[in-house]
Amino acid sequence: MNPLMPTAEITVPAGTAPARRTLRRPLVSAAAALLVASAGLAIIVATKGAQFSTAFASVSPAILAIAVGIELLWIIARVKAWAVCIDAAGGSVKQRTLFRSASLGYLGNLLNPQVGLAVRIAALRRAAPIDAPRASVLATAELPIVIVEAGLAAILSFTLVGALHLSWWIPVAALAVAATLTVLTLRLAANHRRRVWDGLAVLTGSRSRALIVGLVMIATGLQVLRNFFVLHALGADITLFDSIALLIGMAALGLLPVGPGLGAASGVLILGSHGVATMAAAGALLTLTAAVGAAIFALLAWLDVPRAPVPAPAAPVA
Repeated sequence: MNPLMPTAEITVPAGTAPARRTLRRPLVSAAAALLVASAGLAIIVATKGAQFSTAFASVSPAILAIAVGIELLWIIARVKAWAVCIDAAGGSVKQRTLFRSASLGYLGNLLNPQVGLAVRIAALRRAAPIDAPRASVLATAELPIVIVEAGLAAILSFTLVGALHLSWWIPVAALAVAATLTVLTLRLAANHRRRVWDGLAVLTGSRSRALIVGLVMIATGLQVLRNFFVLHALGADITLFDSIALLIGMAALGLLPVGPGLGAASGVLILGSHGVATMAAAGALLTLTAAVGAAIFALLAWLDVPRAPVPAPAAPVA
Protein backbone atom coordinates (compact mmCIF):
# COMPACT_ATOMS: atom_id res chain seq x y z
CA MET A 1 0.00 0.00 0.00
CA ASN A 2 1.30 3.39 -0.92
CA PRO A 3 1.76 5.40 2.30
CA LEU A 4 1.06 8.59 0.39
CA MET A 5 -2.38 7.44 -0.66
CA PRO A 6 -5.25 8.63 1.63
CA THR A 7 -6.89 5.79 3.48
CA ALA A 8 -10.44 5.41 4.72
CA GLU A 9 -10.97 6.34 8.35
CA ILE A 10 -11.99 3.39 10.46
CA THR A 11 -15.24 4.15 12.27
CA VAL A 12 -17.18 2.24 14.89
CA PRO A 13 -20.91 1.89 14.38
CA ALA A 14 -23.08 3.33 17.13
CA GLY A 15 -24.51 -0.05 18.06
CA THR A 16 -21.20 -1.78 18.74
CA ALA A 17 -19.68 -2.87 22.05
CA PRO A 18 -17.85 0.40 23.00
CA ALA A 19 -21.07 2.40 22.73
CA ARG A 20 -22.97 -0.21 24.69
CA ARG A 21 -20.33 -0.04 27.42
CA THR A 22 -20.68 3.75 27.46
CA LEU A 23 -24.39 3.42 28.14
CA ARG A 24 -24.20 0.39 30.41
CA ARG A 25 -22.07 1.93 33.17
CA PRO A 26 -24.52 4.73 34.15
CA LEU A 27 -27.42 2.28 34.03
CA VAL A 28 -25.62 -0.12 36.37
CA SER A 29 -24.85 2.78 38.71
CA ALA A 30 -28.50 3.86 38.61
CA ALA A 31 -29.57 0.33 39.51
CA ALA A 32 -27.08 0.32 42.40
CA ALA A 33 -28.40 3.68 43.62
CA LEU A 34 -31.95 2.35 43.50
CA LEU A 35 -30.88 -0.75 45.45
CA VAL A 36 -29.23 1.36 48.16
CA ALA A 37 -32.28 3.61 48.36
CA SER A 38 -34.63 0.63 48.60
CA ALA A 39 -32.54 -0.87 51.40
CA GLY A 40 -32.61 2.41 53.31
CA LEU A 41 -36.37 2.71 52.92
CA ALA A 42 -36.81 -0.90 54.06
CA ILE A 43 -34.80 -0.19 57.23
CA ILE A 44 -36.82 2.93 58.00
CA VAL A 45 -40.20 1.26 57.42
CA ALA A 46 -39.18 -1.82 59.41
CA THR A 47 -38.16 0.23 62.45
CA LYS A 48 -41.06 2.72 62.33
CA GLY A 49 -43.83 0.76 60.65
CA ALA A 50 -46.59 1.63 63.13
CA GLN A 51 -45.85 5.36 62.95
CA PHE A 52 -45.86 5.28 59.16
CA SER A 53 -49.26 3.58 59.20
CA THR A 54 -50.62 6.36 61.40
CA ALA A 55 -49.11 9.04 59.17
CA PHE A 56 -50.31 7.55 55.91
CA ALA A 57 -53.83 7.14 57.23
CA SER A 58 -54.28 10.91 57.51
CA VAL A 59 -52.19 12.29 54.62
CA SER A 60 -53.17 12.33 50.97
CA PRO A 61 -50.78 11.33 48.15
CA ALA A 62 -50.74 14.95 46.96
CA ILE A 63 -49.37 16.07 50.34
CA LEU A 64 -46.68 13.40 50.18
CA ALA A 65 -45.74 14.44 46.65
CA ILE A 66 -45.38 18.09 47.68
CA ALA A 67 -43.24 17.15 50.69
CA VAL A 68 -40.98 15.04 48.46
CA GLY A 69 -40.76 17.88 45.95
CA ILE A 70 -39.66 20.33 48.64
CA GLU A 71 -37.03 17.81 49.77
CA LEU A 72 -35.73 17.56 46.20
CA LEU A 73 -35.37 21.34 46.00
CA TRP A 74 -33.52 21.32 49.33
CA ILE A 75 -31.05 18.71 48.10
CA ILE A 76 -30.41 20.68 44.91
CA ALA A 77 -29.76 23.90 46.88
CA ARG A 78 -27.46 22.04 49.28
CA VAL A 79 -25.49 20.42 46.44
CA LYS A 80 -25.18 23.77 44.66
CA ALA A 81 -23.70 25.24 47.84
CA TRP A 82 -21.25 22.34 48.05
CA ALA A 83 -20.29 22.92 44.41
CA VAL A 84 -19.50 26.58 45.10
CA CYS A 85 -17.22 25.57 47.99
CA ILE A 86 -15.42 22.97 45.86
CA ASP A 87 -14.88 25.39 42.98
CA ALA A 88 -13.43 27.98 45.35
CA ALA A 89 -11.11 25.31 46.78
CA GLY A 90 -9.58 24.74 43.35
CA GLY A 91 -11.79 21.93 42.06
CA SER A 92 -13.01 21.69 38.49
CA VAL A 93 -15.54 18.88 38.76
CA LYS A 94 -18.29 18.62 36.16
CA GLN A 95 -21.79 19.21 37.50
CA ARG A 96 -22.97 15.76 36.42
CA THR A 97 -20.16 14.05 38.34
CA LEU A 98 -20.76 16.24 41.39
CA PHE A 99 -24.49 15.54 41.42
CA ARG A 100 -23.96 11.79 41.09
CA SER A 101 -21.45 11.70 43.94
CA ALA A 102 -23.68 13.89 46.11
CA SER A 103 -26.69 11.67 45.42
CA LEU A 104 -24.92 8.69 46.99
CA GLY A 105 -24.07 10.85 49.99
CA TYR A 106 -27.67 11.91 50.55
CA LEU A 107 -28.69 8.27 50.44
CA GLY A 108 -26.09 7.77 53.18
CA ASN A 109 -27.81 10.53 55.15
CA LEU A 110 -30.62 8.05 55.77
CA LEU A 111 -28.30 6.42 58.29
CA ASN A 112 -26.47 9.48 59.61
CA PRO A 113 -25.34 12.89 58.26
CA GLN A 114 -21.70 12.04 59.03
CA VAL A 115 -22.01 8.82 57.03
CA GLY A 116 -23.53 10.81 54.17
CA LEU A 117 -20.61 13.28 54.15
CA ALA A 118 -18.06 10.47 54.13
CA VAL A 119 -19.85 8.77 51.24
CA ARG A 120 -20.04 12.05 49.27
CA ILE A 121 -16.30 12.67 49.65
CA ALA A 122 -15.31 9.10 48.83
CA ALA A 123 -17.61 8.97 45.79
CA LEU A 124 -16.34 12.29 44.41
CA ARG A 125 -12.69 11.36 44.88
CA ARG A 126 -13.28 8.08 43.08
CA ALA A 127 -15.25 9.66 40.24
CA ALA A 128 -12.91 12.63 39.71
CA PRO A 129 -9.50 11.89 41.28
CA ILE A 130 -7.79 14.62 39.21
CA ASP A 131 -10.44 17.35 39.08
CA ALA A 132 -11.60 17.06 42.70
CA PRO A 133 -9.54 18.43 45.62
CA ARG A 134 -8.02 16.06 48.13
CA ALA A 135 -10.29 14.34 50.65
CA SER A 136 -9.04 16.55 53.49
CA VAL A 137 -9.84 19.68 51.47
CA LEU A 138 -13.28 18.31 50.57
CA ALA A 139 -13.93 17.74 54.27
CA THR A 140 -13.07 21.34 55.15
CA ALA A 141 -15.10 22.55 52.14
CA GLU A 142 -18.18 21.45 54.08
CA LEU A 143 -17.30 23.74 56.98
CA PRO A 144 -18.48 27.03 55.40
CA ILE A 145 -21.92 25.51 54.88
CA VAL A 146 -21.98 24.18 58.43
CA ILE A 147 -20.86 27.55 59.83
CA VAL A 148 -23.67 29.37 58.00
CA GLU A 149 -26.20 26.75 59.13
CA ALA A 150 -24.96 27.06 62.71
CA GLY A 151 -25.28 30.83 62.53
CA LEU A 152 -28.86 30.61 61.27
CA ALA A 153 -29.67 28.03 63.94
CA ALA A 154 -28.27 30.32 66.63
CA ILE A 155 -30.26 33.29 65.32
CA LEU A 156 -33.43 31.22 65.27
CA SER A 157 -32.74 29.31 68.50
CA PHE A 158 -35.10 31.59 70.42
CA THR A 159 -37.87 29.37 69.02
CA LEU A 160 -36.65 26.64 71.39
CA VAL A 161 -37.42 28.79 74.41
CA GLY A 162 -41.14 28.20 74.06
CA ALA A 163 -40.95 24.69 72.61
CA LEU A 164 -38.59 23.29 75.27
CA HIS A 165 -39.22 25.88 78.02
CA LEU A 166 -35.57 26.92 78.02
CA SER A 167 -34.08 29.95 79.75
CA TRP A 168 -33.80 33.13 77.68
CA TRP A 169 -30.01 33.27 78.00
CA ILE A 170 -29.45 29.97 76.15
CA PRO A 171 -30.19 31.43 72.69
CA VAL A 172 -28.01 34.43 73.58
CA ALA A 173 -25.14 32.12 74.49
CA ALA A 174 -25.66 30.09 71.31
CA LEU A 175 -25.54 33.27 69.24
CA ALA A 176 -22.32 34.36 70.95
CA VAL A 177 -20.68 30.99 70.31
CA ALA A 178 -21.78 31.00 66.66
CA ALA A 179 -20.46 34.54 66.16
CA THR A 180 -17.11 33.60 67.70
CA LEU A 181 -16.77 30.50 65.49
CA THR A 182 -17.67 32.56 62.42
CA VAL A 183 -15.00 35.18 63.15
CA LEU A 184 -12.36 32.53 63.83
CA THR A 185 -13.25 30.67 60.63
CA LEU A 186 -13.05 33.84 58.55
CA ARG A 187 -9.61 34.63 59.96
CA LEU A 188 -8.45 31.06 59.33
CA ALA A 189 -9.72 31.24 55.75
CA ALA A 190 -7.81 34.47 55.12
CA ASN A 191 -4.53 33.60 56.87
CA HIS A 192 -4.15 29.81 56.69
CA ARG A 193 -0.85 28.31 55.55
CA ARG A 194 -1.79 24.65 55.37
CA ARG A 195 -3.36 23.29 52.21
CA VAL A 196 -5.97 21.33 54.16
CA TRP A 197 -7.75 24.63 54.88
CA ASP A 198 -8.16 25.46 51.20
CA GLY A 199 -11.75 24.29 51.61
CA LEU A 200 -12.46 27.57 53.39
CA ALA A 201 -11.46 29.63 50.36
CA VAL A 202 -15.12 30.31 49.54
CA LEU A 203 -15.23 32.62 52.56
CA THR A 204 -12.47 34.91 51.27
CA GLY A 205 -14.48 36.38 48.39
CA SER A 206 -17.46 38.63 49.01
CA ARG A 207 -19.38 37.25 46.01
CA SER A 208 -18.82 33.59 46.83
CA ARG A 209 -19.52 34.23 50.51
CA ALA A 210 -22.82 35.91 49.68
CA LEU A 211 -23.71 33.05 47.33
CA ILE A 212 -23.11 30.47 50.04
CA VAL A 213 -25.19 32.40 52.57
CA GLY A 214 -28.01 32.79 50.05
CA LEU A 215 -28.07 29.09 49.08
CA VAL A 216 -27.99 27.94 52.70
CA MET A 217 -30.80 30.34 53.60
CA ILE A 218 -32.88 28.97 50.71
CA ALA A 219 -32.17 25.41 51.83
CA THR A 220 -33.06 26.22 55.44
CA GLY A 221 -36.27 27.94 54.40
CA LEU A 222 -37.28 24.90 52.33
CA GLN A 223 -36.79 22.59 55.30
CA VAL A 224 -38.84 24.85 57.57
CA LEU A 225 -41.57 24.97 54.93
CA ARG A 226 -41.59 21.17 54.63
CA ASN A 227 -41.87 20.74 58.40
CA PHE A 228 -44.72 23.25 58.60
CA PHE A 229 -46.51 21.68 55.64
CA VAL A 230 -46.31 18.09 56.95
CA LEU A 231 -47.24 19.00 60.51
CA HIS A 232 -50.32 20.91 59.36
CA ALA A 233 -51.27 18.04 57.05
CA LEU A 234 -51.41 15.79 60.11
CA GLY A 235 -53.68 18.24 61.89
CA ALA A 236 -51.11 19.57 64.35
CA ASP A 237 -51.83 23.06 65.67
CA ILE A 238 -48.30 24.43 65.35
CA THR A 239 -46.72 27.72 64.33
CA LEU A 240 -43.89 28.56 61.98
CA PHE A 241 -41.66 28.95 65.04
CA ASP A 242 -42.46 25.36 66.02
CA SER A 243 -41.35 24.22 62.56
CA ILE A 244 -38.06 26.09 63.01
CA ALA A 245 -37.60 24.53 66.46
CA LEU A 246 -38.13 21.07 64.96
CA LEU A 247 -35.52 21.74 62.29
CA ILE A 248 -32.96 22.86 64.89
CA GLY A 249 -33.74 19.81 67.02
CA MET A 250 -33.27 17.47 64.05
CA ALA A 251 -29.94 19.13 63.21
CA ALA A 252 -28.75 18.78 66.81
CA LEU A 253 -29.83 15.15 67.12
CA GLY A 254 -28.28 14.46 63.71
CA LEU A 255 -24.87 14.80 65.38
CA LEU A 256 -25.69 11.66 67.36
CA PRO A 257 -25.93 8.09 65.96
CA VAL A 258 -29.73 8.21 65.99
CA GLY A 259 -30.15 6.55 62.59
CA PRO A 260 -33.48 6.25 60.75
CA GLY A 261 -35.44 7.19 63.89
CA LEU A 262 -34.10 10.75 63.84
CA GLY A 263 -37.31 12.39 62.60
CA ALA A 264 -39.62 10.65 65.04
CA ALA A 265 -37.28 11.21 67.98
CA SER A 266 -36.94 14.91 67.17
CA GLY A 267 -40.68 15.34 66.72
CA VAL A 268 -41.46 13.83 70.12
CA LEU A 269 -38.61 15.63 71.91
CA ILE A 270 -39.24 19.12 70.49
CA LEU A 271 -43.01 19.19 69.96
CA GLY A 272 -44.26 16.33 72.12
CA SER A 273 -46.56 18.70 73.98
CA HIS A 274 -48.73 18.88 70.84
CA GLY A 275 -49.39 15.15 71.06
CA VAL A 276 -46.78 12.39 71.20
CA ALA A 277 -48.48 10.15 68.64
CA THR A 278 -48.99 12.98 66.15
CA MET A 279 -45.42 14.25 66.49
CA ALA A 280 -43.98 10.74 66.15
CA ALA A 281 -46.06 10.23 63.01
CA ALA A 282 -44.97 13.61 61.65
CA GLY A 283 -41.31 12.85 62.32
CA ALA A 284 -41.63 9.46 60.67
CA LEU A 285 -43.34 11.02 57.66
CA LEU A 286 -40.58 13.63 57.36
CA THR A 287 -38.01 10.84 57.43
CA LEU A 288 -39.82 8.84 54.77
CA THR A 289 -40.33 11.76 52.39
CA ALA A 290 -36.66 12.70 52.82
CA ALA A 291 -35.68 9.16 51.89
CA VAL A 292 -37.93 9.15 48.83
CA GLY A 293 -36.57 12.56 47.79
CA ALA A 294 -32.98 11.31 48.09
CA ALA A 295 -33.84 8.20 46.07
CA ILE A 296 -35.46 10.24 43.28
CA PHE A 297 -32.51 12.65 43.22
CA ALA A 298 -30.12 9.70 42.90
CA LEU A 299 -32.12 8.19 40.05
CA LEU A 300 -32.30 11.50 38.19
CA ALA A 301 -28.57 12.04 38.63
CA TRP A 302 -27.55 8.57 37.49
CA LEU A 303 -30.08 8.18 34.68
CA ASP A 304 -28.71 11.28 32.96
CA VAL A 305 -27.01 9.03 30.43
CA PRO A 306 -24.65 10.75 28.00
CA ARG A 307 -25.38 10.08 24.38
CA ALA A 308 -22.98 7.85 22.51
CA PRO A 309 -20.76 9.89 20.17
CA VAL A 310 -21.98 9.92 16.58
CA PRO A 311 -19.31 8.36 14.34
CA ALA A 312 -17.77 10.63 11.76
CA PRO A 313 -18.49 9.75 8.16
CA ALA A 314 -15.78 7.77 6.45
CA ALA A 315 -13.48 9.78 4.26
CA PRO A 316 -13.80 8.91 0.56
CA VAL A 317 -11.06 6.77 -0.88
CA ALA A 318 -9.26 8.50 -3.69
